Amino acid sequence: MRLLCLLLLASTACAGPATQAAADGGDAQTMDTTTDTAKKADPFADRVVSFTPGPGAGFGQDKMPGVVLGPPQGKGANAGSLDVVSLGKDGTIVLVFDDIELVDGPGPDLLVFENPFSTWLETGYVAVSEDGQTWQEWPCAPTDAAGGFPGCAGVHPVFANPDNGIDPTDPKVAGGDAFDLADLGMTHARYVRIRDSGHNPSDPPGGGFDLDAIAVVHGAPIAP
Repeated sequence: MRLLCLLLLASTACAGPATQAAADGGDAQTMDTTTDTAKKADPFADRVVSFTPGPGAGFGQDKMPGVVLGPPQGKGANAGSLDVVSLGKDGTIVLVFDDIELVDGPGPDLLVFENPFSTWLETGYVAVSEDGQTWQEWPCAPTDAAGGFPGCAGVHPVFANPDNGIDPTDPKVAGGDAFDLADLGMTHARYVRIRDSGHNPSDPPGGGFDLDAIAVVHGAPIAP
């Protein structure tokens, strides 16, 4: 529903994105495509390991995997990016860093960028792993609107965009939602899993959590 509003905003003066073929759920897809920027050490995800869309997904799938690799395309507090893929109800996506890994530093270590704006938001659970097999997930309260949906991704607007010079790895200015490895008792991780909370509108094709990008705040190069 929110993406529909964004598409209308983009095409007129209302609030909504353009329509796309809907995929009402689907089987897990394995993605091994790497962008050119992934050949250099950068703070963004390099590959989509798997994508399991849920009911209501569809938006952005024709742009996979590139749509979730690279920097966020933030539009600020009053607009949401259309450079996203919709996960659908309970949909899941797993991404990996090939040239840099998350390490525990002072404060947040990972930023997750969705496309919330104004009072429109869709929440998701975030988990990390060292090997892509054993996961640790941050607690998320997707029904606690009064408390600001603590621990969830998809809550805060995104400001960083390649065109505005805002550092997408600086939690103080980038926007998005920040996560600290120390909260999980972890010191490093390479894999990031994002799971729709199941408490979002699931109207196709933009149902569920809409992922724009993820970025390393504190990281270390991975030896070849």
